[in-house]
Amino acid sequence: MVSIFDIVPLSISFDFEFYPLLIVVFLAFAIPILLSLVKLGRVPTVIVEIVVGFLVGKYLIASFPEAHIQSLDFLALSGFMFLMFLGGLEIDVNEIIQSFPRRGLTVSRFMKNPFLVGIGFFLISLVLSYLSAVFLSRFVDIASKWYFALIMVTTSVGIILPILKNQNEQSTRFGQMVITAAAIADIFSIVLFSFTAFILKHGFQPELLLILALFFLFYILYRLGQRLTRKTFIKKLSYQLSHAASQIQIRGTIFLILLFVVLAQFIGTEVMLLGAFLAGLLLSIFMNKNRSILLLKLDGMGYGFFIPIFFIMVGVHFDESALTRMGDSPLLFLVLLFIVLYLIKLIPSVLWVRLFGTRKALSGGILMASRLSLIIAASKIGLDFGIITPGINAAFVLMAVLTCIVSPVAYNYFTPKDMLKGEKVIIIGGSSSGVLLARRLKMHGKKSVIVESNKVRYIEMRSKGLDAVHANGLDKTLYNRLNVHPTNYVVVLTESEHKNVQICRMFRTMFNHPKIISKTSNSLIEQQLKKLQVEYLDVTRIMATTIENLIFRPSTYRALIETFENYNVEDIEIRNKKMSGTQIKEVPFHKDGEIIIVRRGQQVEIPHGDTYLREGDIITVMGTDAAMEDFRTKFRNLW
Repeated sequence: MVSIFDIVPLSISFDFEFYPLLIVVFLAFAIPILLSLVKLGRVPTVIVEIVVGFLVGKYLIASFPEAHIQSLDFLALSGFMFLMFLGGLEIDVNEIIQSFPRRGLTVSRFMKNPFLVGIGFFLISLVLSYLSAVFLSRFVDIASKWYFALIMVTTSVGIILPILKNQNEQSTRFGQMVITAAAIADIFSIVLFSFTAFILKHGFQPELLLILALFFLFYILYRLGQRLTRKTFIKKLSYQLSHAASQIQIRGTIFLILLFVVLAQFIGTEVMLLGAFLAGLLLSIFMNKNRSILLLKLDGMGYGFFIPIFFIMVGVHFDESALTRMGDSPLLFLVLLFIVLYLIKLIPSVLWVRLFGTRKALSGGILMASRLSLIIAASKIGLDFGIITPGINAAFVLMAVLTCIVSPVAYNYFTPKDMLKGEKVIIIGGSSSGVLLARRLKMHGKKSVIVESNKVRYIEMRSKGLDAVHANGLDKTLYNRLNVHPTNYVVVLTESEHKNVQICRMFRTMFNHPKIISKTSNSLIEQQLKKLQVEYLDVTRIMATTIENLIFRPSTYRALIETFENYNVEDIEIRNKKMSGTQIKEVPFHKDGEIIIVRRGQQVEIPHGDTYLREGDIITVMGTDAAMEDFRTKFRNLW
């Protein structure tokens, strides 16, 4: 039998030791499982990866040959670049553009504008960081106070966003203020890092202008992307090659990252961070309908393989002995550094006091003080080029670990999640349908509370971050405690249809609640729900309709199902009097949204550019979160 090795001469050397990589990959695999088993799922995985990497590096990996360590360092560097790329990808450029001021600036408009407040927040933090660097230089030797200040001014969108989502705050005005401020801090920090590191290494040379080549490439690819994404044949080709062995979108993304990184490397290795970040920022602009699918694949590549290796190797190279070589009082320096890292974010948070109150504003400052990848990255670059000492680098790694643990806990303490307040959906019954509904509502930023009588399922739902109460759905006193208002939807999805009817009857007769939804699979239950005037879903009919859609309109059906994470459909009533009498084509709506239907009394109209809008019209719109917020602002408020 002829093997493939007899046919194709193989020039790849098999003389490579995979054992070190096996250990690192096993740690990356085991750490999330361990955190889940010990109920520490909310502790950032990367923090544990750094700690475990330190222990394994000290007692195991340190004995490996230098060649094996270099191989792991190469993979760690790839993870570092991927991390910066995903950092750029996390930033919603459209949200920032939407915040650009478009009218005359007053103090009131300034304080309400996320972009302007974010700029102000960053500038105040930067000034405070530099003054703090001057102060801290009395305790340790700081070669470049400016670069030291840039390291301190960083923040972490990757930590802030999940915490705000857990509190259902990401779509609120407060959440948008914090996210925009964090995104601006990331963008400005990375740009300033790159220029500063280049100047400190090479001085003020004409080659400094080469960094502008990255921004020129960014602009060229942006303009090219705008043209190509409109071409039908490009869309068709992308769809055809996005599956199976081709995976053209993934290949194109990797090419884009390397294009920016390699160009940055020619300019100077200290600019690679900016290159990877700009690649992510560029892709973020064009990722719309395919965002959820492509992001899933990129997250799988990054957080599934490369990025864990980076953080584990950060732990492996962590030199705790360097802390003792910083000066006469390293412990005092660490305490002061920790305090300063919070003060430079807490003081600028007074910009939010007028809008949100002192407690809420300070909680936002605490959240902005969380630092992770960027502070580690900037510190590592500074160490590699001799800008900071090993002791200061070790101190910043330690601070990244501490702030990522302290900030979420402190934020949740100052802003406790109250599942009973505000607009919410009450889901009675923690069945698989109820849990799935709660998750989908959470993705759209809608609050929901599940009422579950089974204690085991209740504990499981709470452990997964869902809001739930352990109670009987027929308990009349429960709904007073839950502060159920007439505007709250009540969805009854217990496993017993007869119990569903009992609960619906209780809500109708005792509370006269207007918004009740349930399900049925037989005509007897259907008649009872009809008498109670309850909205119901016929499970049998829905199943048949779904199969019909898969037969006659599979592409449309799958598109709606697969993109629900990024596109919402909503009915909005026009309350803005200035909108009345305006044609649709005259209003600058968000580019990622579309008006689908206009309802005026009993009349339903498919709109076009010449359609006139009237106060009181019910407008059905579809689009991204940013587009939805734009629709709400224009239809409900003055614009």
